Amino acid sequence: MSAIESIAKNSDLRKRILFTLAMLAIYRIGVHVPTPGVDGTAVLSFFQAQSRGIFGLFNTFTGGALSQFSVFALGIMPYISASIIFQLLTSAIPYLEALKKEGEQGRRKINQYTRYATVALAVVQGYGISSWLMNSTSPEGHALVTAPTVAFLPFQIMTIITLTAGTCFIMWLGEQITERGIGNGSSLIIFTGIAAAIPGGAQQIWELVRTGEMRFALALLLILFMIAIIAAVIYMEVAQRRITVQYSQRQGGGMQSMQTPTSHLPIKINFSGVIPPIFASSLLMFPATMAQFVQTPWLKALQESLNPSGTIFNIMFVALIVFFSFFYTEIVFNPNDVADNLKKYGGFIPGVRAGKSTSDYIQKVLERVNVLGCIYLCTICILPGIMTTQFNVPFHFGGTSLLILVGVALDTAQQIQSHMITQKYEGFLKGAKIRSRRVQF
Repeated sequence: MSAIESIAKNSDLRKRILFTLAMLAIYRIGVHVPTPGVDGTAVLSFFQAQSRGIFGLFNTFTGGALSQFSVFALGIMPYISASIIFQLLTSAIPYLEALKKEGEQGRRKINQYTRYATVALAVVQGYGISSWLMNSTSPEGHALVTAPTVAFLPFQIMTIITLTAGTCFIMWLGEQITERGIGNGSSLIIFTGIAAAIPGGAQQIWELVRTGEMRFALALLLILFMIAIIAAVIYMEVAQRRITVQYSQRQGGGMQSMQTPTSHLPIKINFSGVIPPIFASSLLMFPATMAQFVQTPWLKALQESLNPSGTIFNIMFVALIVFFSFFYTEIVFNPNDVADNLKKYGGFIPGVRAGKSTSDYIQKVLERVNVLGCIYLCTICILPGIMTTQFNVPFHFGGTSLLILVGVALDTAQQIQSHMITQKYEGFLKGAKIRSRRVQF
């Protein structure tokens, strides 16, 4: 109750939370606005049949907007993809790396390029989806597109304009939440879309218990197991390997004291976050999706061998997660830069020489921590298949969705806590007057 009371008393924080909830409500309303020129029932049946392909993954991130083919069908994913691409290019292209080091002005320039790339990706994805819809039918044989033209525009052009505009609007909502609300706007939009499916999953479990298809004791054990998994994910997401760092301090006479304040260099256990599971899932689900549209024997065989509940899929999934974990960490985190910054500001790791020895030590620690992070990611990501096949769970629990839910929730809670701490400091300093002292020499 003390936290709720603190939020209620903090007018700025209260306004930010209400603004965030309003923006997310607008997003959820837009999810149910249909795209012109499609048969909603036929499209829903079509995408439900493709739920195990890459469309199923995208539909999860869009909160069901893709299965309804609403104006937000592409969701925030083009913006997320563009952001990841530029984050990787920043370490590979000297011009972008120089912009990153320029501070706020360089960050704005990179954000501008990211927006342009988002529009380009949305146009390409809109064209691809509209073309597939025009040439596809639902499992019942109904056409997905009701008419080749909408008003005076061809269906493809109207769809590209509609989906691109929807993506740009969601991108604007995310930026508004980040600036004027609480938390990261893009992450909260994905969080809202995934969380919207939780009540439906709970209702499915209740129906299985009510009809006798699942025993009550098994359902109770399943719920307790889910709670335990969530607790384990929270523990691992906040877990860190802290490297002790000391800073030399100058005293009178130019001498340096070794009795210096001690700080830590934190390295997260799951340093790469949800990037490896997203990339691995996309690569593995792409052949299964293409097999739905291309009648090629070898592609059909590849689709059957890459069954999400099969052994081959899980082995390749684990291998790709490990690869992308080390690859992403290698690009984003540079031990040489960290060692140079420590040396520049007089910092050192006890027992390790400054310079290359410090860089090698940090790299060694990072690789060991990354191994533990890979084990954690692989365990969580193969959990949905195990629960679906062994426990007959009617929905996917775990994997990328659970990592996103927990990560965004923790980040938002930390930002709320930071605002509350700021309020306490402001309340402490409010009304305090600092009197100047007149010093006579």
